[in-house]
Amino acid sequence: MATVSSHGAAGVVTGSCHLLSIEGGARILIDCGMFQGSEEERNYDPFSFDPSKIDYLFLTHAHLDHVGRLPKLLKEGFTGTVCATAPTRDIAEIILLDSAKIMREDYETNYRKAQRRGKEAEVKLPLYTEEDLEAAFDLSWHYPEYDKPLVLEEGLTVTFRNAGHILGSAFIEIAYMERGVEQIIVFSGDIGNNNDMLMPDLSVCPQANTLYVESTYGDRNHKDMEDTIDEFKRIVIQTLNDWGNVLIPSFAVERTQEILCILKEMHDARELPECKVFLDSPMATRATEVYNNYAAQLNPKCQEYKRRDGSIFDFEGLTFTMDVEASRAINEVDRRAIIIAGSGMCTGGRILHHFKNRLWNHKNAVIFVGYQVQGTLGRQMVDGARWIKLYHEEILVRASIHTVNGFSAHAGQNAIVKWISQMKDLHHIFLIHGEEDKQVILRSVLENVLEQKVHIVKPEEVVYL
Repeated sequence: MATVSSHGAAGVVTGSCHLLSIEGGARILIDCGMFQGSEEERNYDPFSFDPSKIDYLFLTHAHLDHVGRLPKLLKEGFTGTVCATAPTRDIAEIILLDSAKIMREDYETNYRKAQRRGKEAEVKLPLYTEEDLEAAFDLSWHYPEYDKPLVLEEGLTVTFRNAGHILGSAFIEIAYMERGVEQIIVFSGDIGNNNDMLMPDLSVCPQANTLYVESTYGDRNHKDMEDTIDEFKRIVIQTLNDWGNVLIPSFAVERTQEILCILKEMHDARELPECKVFLDSPMATRATEVYNNYAAQLNPKCQEYKRRDGSIFDFEGLTFTMDVEASRAINEVDRRAIIIAGSGMCTGGRILHHFKNRLWNHKNAVIFVGYQVQGTLGRQMVDGARWIKLYHEEILVRASIHTVNGFSAHAGQNAIVKWISQMKDLHHIFLIHGEEDKQVILRSVLENVLEQKVHIVKPEEVVYL
């Protein structure tokens, strides 16, 4: 009998990692993501399975909480085959390199501090280094195309279907033989919001006997996208007209590109007041280049921008600041600047420097455009913190704080229920990738609509299929 054990994103949102063991057959790991926020110390724990015995790693998409422990998996023995779409591979390389750089810098800082106390031995080494990444991308990789079944071995076929979440994202359909009968299990990864900003809509899942599905927003529906964009525009226009600055902590992948698209539309329609727009994130800039390279996988509007302008995102007034000197020069612009910078949850990155210089000014505005995990600085600010600590200094939060939730790249409750309702032959539903209180609500809704039991997966739980 096949089993699935969950080694992340069970009872929490981050750290996605699920192991499918087929009786007498392959051992398949679906995602190998980092824990974030209050769970991040778990990244240093040894895997609770033997990585050397994993035959395949399937990556649903390239967000850090789905790919962030890939190099650690190799360091602990994995030598198998990786399956991911081509854009996922390209974006994963960008994200993992940035992650390794941040960990190295944090280690060097902490080590210097520990030396002064004579406690160097207490400083944890980075989870992995830039050099470790070379081995990860030297593995055998398969790049399946959407909706085209890939036969990995006799009795084992995998099909990647467009999840509509970020560029390259997929939900994964695994068909395997068990005692002469074909079984189909689907892992949703993160499924999209059908918001028509960049991505085509989430594909229909035609059939599944067993489903492991995300539940990040299982307790609610998102605000209408038109209303969301209108709210975003109103905050930007009002702040700029009051001679303030707009700070946008943004995730490098998908969210930044969505924001650039909106600002480009505003510029083209002459809605955007005269201002300077800075994308102050080398990682987001590189990710934006990848989006341009794969324009054919985006929606028709993006494809038209690429044909018309040669770029999906560029417009007059937009500056990409790659080096530190260019980033610091933004400080000289004291009014009417829009600054997009990472990290999206304010756990590091250049956004913290902009907070230090501008958060105390009541004319400025901060717009949160993505989910803020518990334990992050972003979550503190969203929850109403009046003071935050940056670089050993207490900073008063006078800038207006706005949360524009409708940008989420995750499906809301109705979208999750609708997607699941279209599946044929579905017998077992398991909820992952969500906070437990939200999962309880989604479970109740699904059980009422589908009239079948839904199970909330616990950490390390082994499910017999």
